[in-house]
Amino acid sequence: MNANRNRLFLFAVAVALAAPVAAQSTASVKVTSPSPNVAAYTPGAQPAAAPAAELQPTDVRLESLGMGDMVRITVFRNPDLTTEARVNERGTILFPMIGEVPVAGLTPSQAGARIAEKLRTGRFVVNPEVTVAIAQVNSRQVSVLGNVNKPGRYPLDAINVKLTDVLATAGGVAPTGADLVTIVSATNGKKADVDLAAMFRNGDLSKNVELQPGDTIYVHRAPMVYVYGEVQKGGAYRLEPHMTVMQVRESLF
Repeated sequence: MNANRNRLFLFAVAVALAAPVAAQSTASVKVTSPSPNVAAYTPGAQPAAAPAAELQPTDVRLESLGMGDMVRITVFRNPDLTTEARVNERGTILFPMIGEVPVAGLTPSQAGARIAEKLRTGRFVVNPEVTVAIAQVNSRQVSVLGNVNKPGRYPLDAINVKLTDVLATAGGVAPTGADLVTIVSATNGKKADVDLAAMFRNGDLSKNVELQPGDTIYVHRAPMVYVYGEVQKGGAYRLEPHMTVMQVRESLF
């Protein structure tokens, strides 16, 4: 009987000693702070709004509408409102039901938002979704004249911006063309000469200027030397820089 009492007493002592150890073990658990990139959660609190993305500045000059441009306008789920219109000299277009809409200087998305707003406020269409696309660029063109393979007027878009881009679109410099190109600005009428050969030879691409709407590019005619008489291939030959008489003679045979 005494032996049983002793065993019960020892068991009670063991339990009493184990309890503080368990409490100490539980209390020693370390709660780490959340990552700086993860917001801490507080019960009942509203989650913080994500910071607004910073808008990067963009050049909308090449995308804005101008006088003479042809646009195609579509309204989602309203195919009868599909319209093709030209921006007139007042910078406006005519659209069914809402009449004249100023769009000059706006990007296609901005013009679509303006048309949608007029359709909404006039109660012609409920929640209209309007898309404006440029069908033909006429307001932002440059003239390429002189000794090129395909002279004419060419639009300035996302591809044709630099001098060499437009010259490539015009078929490149003709065999009779010189390395000298003159650009006449439509803004102030000033002229700028660019030596294409020197630009590429020196790697000075700062001479590859960005063109503006209305500019005129003129490719000069290369200086020629004319050979006649008792030769096998007489005629006109392009005079290259520092060309000698012997070099001309070699090209005749």
